[in-house]
Amino acid sequence: MAYQNQIIYNPVTGQSIKFIQTSWDTSGQLLEMESTYSALSKEPPMHYHPDSAEDFRIISGRIKVRMDNKISVYKAGESFHISPNRIHSIWNDGESKAAVNWKVTRPMNTEFLLETMFALVNDGKVNEQGTPRFLQMVLTAGKFNNVLRLARPPFALQRIVFVLLKPFAYALGYRPYYKRYLSLKKGQQV
Repeated sequence: MAYQNQIIYNPVTGQSIKFIQTSWDTSGQLLEMESTYSALSKEPPMHYHPDSAEDFRIISGRIKVRMDNKISVYKAGESFHISPNRIHSIWNDGESKAAVNWKVTRPMNTEFLLETMFALVNDGKVNEQGTPRFLQMVLTAGKFNNVLRLARPPFALQRIVFVLLKPFAYALGYRPYYKRYLSLKKGQQV
């Protein structure tokens, strides 16, 4: 589990995350982070969070958000909210870095997902776009589907494919997460 003031960094996308309050600190109620997006970052895949809401406040720069087939731009001092199950993507298409305060209500194991994804990048286990290998994604996406789901293909199809490919991924040595990537507290489970 992440800890206060821990910083994780993705060298492919240039995004960093500083954990302000973790779900451990807030008895599972809130995860608060400060995230910095590099200039001219690329739009990530559309996704949604089945049970978590997100609130963003722009600290500096500008952030682009795609939601409901509409693109909005938010600048320093502005805020926006994303309800559970609302498909979206967030990135910085501006000429300078952007920083946001990012709060997740009902975060569950979101910290573990973030630590895992950023560590895979730092270990070079991703492609040029920063996406983990397909069989790695099968296991990781399956493990963390309670906090993040890709918008496409439909979730029912993802589940079928993941179940079918899961044994092959394990046989090739992949795991949904790796304990060496996680800041676990004594007795804590992923």
